[in-house]
Amino acid sequence: MVDPSADTKNQVISTFHGHPRFICATCSAVLALQDELISKSFSGREGRGFLMHSAVNVKLGKKEDRPLLTGVHTVADVFCVGCNDRVGWHYHKAADSSQKYKEGKYLLEREKLVKENNWKLDE
Repeated sequence: MVDPSADTKNQVISTFHGHPRFICATCSAVLALQDELISKSFSGREGRGFLMHSAVNVKLGKKEDRPLLTGVHTVADVFCVGCNDRVGWHYHKAADSSQKYKEGKYLLEREKLVKENNWKLDE
């Protein structure tokens, strides 16, 4: 586990060039491919959240049991490596069997993301 307050700007990797992606609203580090989106119907701490298969350029905070809308889950906050902003959380374990599908997935806060489509215009 990396200290969430540690300076990790030099660890940001540029990736997914030419692919639609979600980037950090603060520092523009790539956080996920849009193709990794599972659902937009989740709630984060600060509004809507996106459930994602994976994320990049993030570091995990300490695991904790957190009561969420769908029950208690073991989660770890997720921080952008570019700017150290908390951008969501990672689901480690769900207590309820109906919530097991979330395990190993990421909840990224909508307000912390910018959708970058990378459209090409023909000239």
